[in-house]
Amino acid sequence: QPLELLWHSLDEWLVLIATELMKNKRDSANITSILLKQKGPDHHDATSTPSFAAAETEGTKELSTDAAELKTHDVAGKQEACADCQDVISMTANRLSAVIQAFYMCCSCQMPQGMTSPRFIEFVCKHDDVLKCFVNRYLKLLHLAHTGLILLCSLLERFLTLNCFGQRQNFLKIKPFKDRCEWFYEHLHAGQPDSDMVHRPVNENDILLVHRDSIFRSSCEVVSKANCAKLKQGIAVRFHGEEGMGQGVVREWFDILSSEIVNPDYALFTQSADGTTFQPNSNSSVNPDHLNYFRFAGQILGLALNHRQLVNIYFTRSFYKHILGIPVNYQDVASIDPEYAKNLQWILDNDISDLGLELTFSVETDVFGAMEEVPLKPGGASILVTQENKAEYVQLVTELRMTRAIQPQINAFLQGFHMFIPPSLIQLFDEYELELLLSGMPEIDVNDWLKNTEYTSGYERGDQVIQWFWDVVEELTQEERVLLLQFVTGSAHIMGGSGLQNFTIAAVPYTANLLPTSSTCINMLKLPEYPSKEILKDRLLVALHCGSYGYTMA
Repeated sequence: QPLELLWHSLDEWLVLIATELMKNKRDSANITSILLKQKGPDHHDATSTPSFAAAETEGTKELSTDAAELKTHDVAGKQEACADCQDVISMTANRLSAVIQAFYMCCSCQMPQGMTSPRFIEFVCKHDDVLKCFVNRYLKLLHLAHTGLILLCSLLERFLTLNCFGQRQNFLKIKPFKDRCEWFYEHLHAGQPDSDMVHRPVNENDILLVHRDSIFRSSCEVVSKANCAKLKQGIAVRFHGEEGMGQGVVREWFDILSSEIVNPDYALFTQSADGTTFQPNSNSSVNPDHLNYFRFAGQILGLALNHRQLVNIYFTRSFYKHILGIPVNYQDVASIDPEYAKNLQWILDNDISDLGLELTFSVETDVFGAMEEVPLKPGGASILVTQENKAEYVQLVTELRMTRAIQPQINAFLQGFHMFIPPSLIQLFDEYELELLLSGMPEIDVNDWLKNTEYTSGYERGDQVIQWFWDVVEELTQEERVLLLQFVTGSAHIMGGSGLQNFTIAAVPYTANLLPTSSTCINMLKLPEYPSKEILKDRLLVALHCGSYGYTMA
């Protein structure tokens, strides 16, 4: 069968590559040891470890390129050590990527839609180490130059076995956000005529003529009738009875529509618990046109992203995950019900065996003001929640509240969004980066942030560690400050009229290599009592770049 032929072909291919990589790793390690001996012991200390690389724990036998990329190498040494291995990758990259995709497609044809073939998972797990190394080198070598790599990276992101920190490695993070943005737009607009005038129409019939006094409904009507391919190439908007047309009018149109999308009169979205972000309304069906409007909302955000137009609207972290196809978790519940999220956290953190909670796999939920019992799985009302199955219960409750309750709305939105933005391209980013793509980089007032921060668990404003922390925040770039806000609160936009809301810093006993962690449910940064400002800054930056993947030590 074709599937088995591909299996054996890939199996032999990857074994050969693994052998070559191991050989080069040993050669590289020998060169490293020689260089270190020449430089002396003073050059081999903790400060030579790259700050933003998640350090491998002792005994880890992953195939990696760390030995060939230590900072103690000089450029010539690194090039000599890696040249042969890069030749292997460059010679096999395109073909291997294509064969892996073919194998995945053959596996998928035998499975129901939405399910992954156990055969493919078996393949990825068997060749876990060499695939990680392959993708790592492939990205660096080709600079994301081949569209076929997207699927490969996406598949490996989903199915590679857990790394030494207990979370999947995100290979796309190898390339900086800015580089991925450039690559995203390069391939999004591939094959389209070059034009920097997004408002220039192909002809008069392509102008979107909308009524200012009914801008949402009239825009929905004209966009639904417009040619999708032409909208990708350019947008021209004119308000009925007005002569103005051009880039400024297009910008105004997106500004007004992004506000109208969350207008409570349409009942499409509801505010999150903190009032700064929006989530699809599970009761949006009170509006008979709600799914058509959700589709239109997806079209507008897709069009805005396609033409690099920012929208002045921020969504909950879970909704960005839905757009990207990333599973939600119980922490996402905090955006709509912080207290309920705390309860779920408590269930996970404590032994519930003898507490008499009498929970079952069935919950009450509000449907148009009336409480209804909803089973989390077949026969859930008769299945008790125990210490053994509580994790499943928490995940199912999360999926009910954050996904199942709004699945038709999500599907309609994505139908419109994907008309302009292919899923494979947008998956280059995580939920934090998608927020920045759609809404831009916010301006952060550090003084206002400081004034609206509380301290707990032993910390006070005058403590040395706290002073170091704010000194570090002042030194961070604007992008890094946004990362810090996202890391702690789940959003880059939480500034209200009175400043930052409920940002809290809690003391944690210090141990070597311990990273800061956070509880987004309560906007809390858990900051170890670091012995120096330098260590604090280093550990904080590592957490910001790796923390969304669950690392606690590095």
